[in-house]
Amino acid sequence: MNKKTELIKYGVLALIIGIIVGIIDTIFGKGLILIGKIRNDYFWYLVPFLPIAGMLISWLYRHFNELSLKGMTLVFETGQQKRDAIPLALIPLVMICTWITDLFGGSAGREGVAVQIGATLSHYFSKYFHFPKNGKALLITGMSAGFGGLFQTPLAALFFAMEVMVVGEIDYEALFPAFIGAFSASYTSHFLGLEKFSVEITQSMSINNFKSMLLVIIIGLLFGLAGRLFSLSLAKLKEIFKKKFENPYKRIGFISIILVLGLMLFQGRYSGLGTNLIDLSFHQGTIQIYDWLLKLVFTIITLAIGFQGGEVTPLFSIGASLGVVLALIFHLPIELCAALGYVAVFASATNTLIAPMMISIEVFGGNNMMLFIIVCIFAYLVNGNQSIYGAQMKHLD
Repeated sequence: MNKKTELIKYGVLALIIGIIVGIIDTIFGKGLILIGKIRNDYFWYLVPFLPIAGMLISWLYRHFNELSLKGMTLVFETGQQKRDAIPLALIPLVMICTWITDLFGGSAGREGVAVQIGATLSHYFSKYFHFPKNGKALLITGMSAGFGGLFQTPLAALFFAMEVMVVGEIDYEALFPAFIGAFSASYTSHFLGLEKFSVEITQSMSINNFKSMLLVIIIGLLFGLAGRLFSLSLAKLKEIFKKKFENPYKRIGFISIILVLGLMLFQGRYSGLGTNLIDLSFHQGTIQIYDWLLKLVFTIITLAIGFQGGEVTPLFSIGASLGVVLALIFHLPIELCAALGYVAVFASATNTLIAPMMISIEVFGGNNMMLFIIVCIFAYLVNGNQSIYGAQMKHLD
């Protein structure tokens, strides 16, 4: 097969993958919006049943496909050629179990789910259409489509999928199909009515002198430390809980009782995706000085004990609410600082650099590009090569 034919084949398949993933993302995303409304309306009736919901999630995975519990680790290991299959059962399982988590008040996101859906589907296509030479390129295409379809940030999705698997290494062979996959999924979900979150940031700040540049670097480092705290705590807590409660039903059942008490104490402020904190951060709502930390704590406990969902939307909410706090401390423009936190905590926790820069353009416009780049660089530098993805390879591994 010559290069031209191969590119056409990749492009057509990427388009098909993008459209299918965009449809699934829309179903999943709209389902989460509906579930969030139901949970808010019936919070006091639903949240007490979180432990039972958790045990149901454990049973579903163990009964239908226990391997799917590995989630993003499966995707990474397949991309790194450490395994050669992702079970198709992962798609319905991860969607349904994330909906259950969200309905009963667990604090979890959605991006990991979308990326897993895209990767599983594209990996199946690569096997079916005989792409043995570079199944990795199609896997990256699916990851890109999953992220792009859900968030409608195709450039961020493209670079996230290419740079997240192995730190310091970008597979440029995947560039063309991943580009097609990300944009086709994004256009599909937009066409089907899934809304994109975006805020036009009109505020700005000068970095023409040493003092203001130093201030930007300091907040970048603080955002980076928050991201590092998230990824380190998540890994450590998973380890501790597994040692203390070897039985997964006891682990999720007992610990979520404490989770329920905490969620009820704060009246559901830290339940779900965290979009409530994002909205408050950008629309002059009341953000408490401790919001970012409590969202971090509730999210890592929810995920560490076995509930399903992603980390990225909670990371966005942690970053945005921390940005508001830092803006008040350092007398900076609030919306701008919230936007800087939104992307920088994501950069640190995922150990990616280009993707968060792209998010800043696609979500907040390009007015403050220099500020976003600087903050992302320093957040990335201070993260200590830690990542929320335990299977992420370092370049020297």
